[in-house]
Amino acid sequence: MGASNNRDPALPLLGRRERVLLAAIAAALGLLLFQLRGGLHPQAPLEQMARRSLELPVALANGRPTILEFYADWCEVCRSMAPAMEAVETEHRGAVDLVLLNVDNPRWSPEIERYGVNGIPQLEFFDKGGGVVGRSLGGRSQLELEAIATALIDGTPLPDLAGIGTVSRLEETISPLAGPRSHG
Repeated sequence: MGASNNRDPALPLLGRRERVLLAAIAAALGLLLFQLRGGLHPQAPLEQMARRSLELPVALANGRPTILEFYADWCEVCRSMAPAMEAVETEHRGAVDLVLLNVDNPRWSPEIERYGVNGIPQLEFFDKGGGVVGRSLGGRSQLELEAIATALIDGTPLPDLAGIGTVSRLEETISPLAGPRSHG
């Protein structure tokens, strides 16, 4: 009888070299996935900073200026601004507080409403006494964030940057029934 083309089903379909190659590819893909998911620190950088930040009432009452950021993990601008925020936090630790609140967390709904959050990232700036001194909507570079933090620490006016404005307060004497078209 001649050689048979029938393969014995008990024999492995892959040779040793193919199995080693597949194992190496699987290990490389596993390592890549591990790195993409944050390595040993699986939380997003924003979430890490949020967990380190003080509670907002504590930050507003401790005699240091505060930067409050409303963010979301899915927000590309928030994520791209995170390293700059982290650098400012590190540079000015103990001189300015950074508080991050995730807009997707229902716990922060009262704050979202109080500060009229309608876009992210939204930054609220508070002086050393906890008073609101300004607001920023949209991404900020590290240089801009440094300038803002320095102004807050020094108690000087916020830098004149596009998208930063002061926040006005309604006077107590205005009637609660007065609408935007009211003249009285």
